Amino acid sequence: MSTAVHLAFKEIARNKGRFLLFSLVIALITLLILFIAALGEGLGSGNREYLENLDAELIVYQSTARLSIASSQIDLATRRMIRSVDGVEEVAPVGFGSAAVPRADSNEFLDVALIGVEPGMPGEPQAVEGRGFERIGADEALIDRTVALIGELRIGDPIVVRTVIDGEDEFHTLTVVGVCDSQKYGLRSSVFVPKRTWDNIRPQVMLMGAMGAIQPIYNVLLINVADSAEPADVIAGVKSRVSNLEIVDPVTAYENTPGYSEQQTTLATQNGFALLIGALVIGGFFQIQTMQKVPQIGMLKAIGTPNGIIALSSILQIFMVNLAGILIGAAVTYGLALVFPPGIPIVFELRSAAAAIASILIIGPVGGIVSVRYSLRVEPLTALGLNS
Repeated sequence: MSTAVHLAFKEIARNKGRFLLFSLVIALITLLILFIAALGEGLGSGNREYLENLDAELIVYQSTARLSIASSQIDLATRRMIRSVDGVEEVAPVGFGSAAVPRADSNEFLDVALIGVEPGMPGEPQAVEGRGFERIGADEALIDRTVALIGELRIGDPIVVRTVIDGEDEFHTLTVVGVCDSQKYGLRSSVFVPKRTWDNIRPQVMLMGAMGAIQPIYNVLLINVADSAEPADVIAGVKSRVSNLEIVDPVTAYENTPGYSEQQTTLATQNGFALLIGALVIGGFFQIQTMQKVPQIGMLKAIGTPNGIIALSSILQIFMVNLAGILIGAAVTYGLALVFPPGIPIVFELRSAAAAIASILIIGPVGGIVSVRYSLRVEPLTALGLNS
């Protein structure tokens, strides 16, 4: 063991430039793989954050919408009928729309998801700064942290919300009363407003009610189930009372968001190809390295060095060079992550980063197996040119 370690370190010490260069190549591979993993996490969370963080157990869609929030339309009469079902504790409508708010660093606008919620009901996120909504029609806004950073907004500041109605831009000034954690929906940061305010600043589809009253249409309803009830029983009860509805849990909802699974599959495929390329590059480097030192391997075998020592020395070299490259790549990635603008959908999660680093640690020895095998097949006399 000590002989193998000595050989491995001795060769690296005498060829610092060569091994450092290859460590930098591995660092670039690490950087690429970590960024692909972070991009997948960022795009995934950008599509699911709000739905994933909902304080509701069930989401009600129009059945023909096929779990597309934008295509779902539900009126408040449906809410009243669902509220009377046994086991339903709370039912809250939520409306989704598009809007834009000014960026602090330019004259441009940041596209946001404008979400209408009912104060104190499921769908309203928890404010980490300031407070939540107190009145259903107040000209107030609860913004997520990304909007606060890009717009340089604080509690009490006015925020201008631009919407498009009948092809014309309309501007509405609201007061920021709270900031919540990131709540992206559809890859856009979110601005929350009370339900009646949302009705006023968004062009709404209206429905004539049974008593002749005009009712606004919302996209989904959120249900909280009573402690004594089971979600499956509540779903059955709602569907027996109201037709043309589809009811799912939040995980099913965001996993069936249009394009979500295809997007994650594409990024996972890219990550797989990056790992494959990394294995081929590492294997190719050590194969060339082994071919260049055939005479040295032959000399070691001629003086009686066992194959196990030679193989272990090669594996230790692969591991050390690989580890050095990973550490450099991870440090560079961390440094770049600190300077990224908040609007870029890249999220470095410890779990996904650790999985990516573990994958690179594995592909190093795997990629170098061919070179180790080749070194074990070297004949001493042939390597030294003495077999003639």
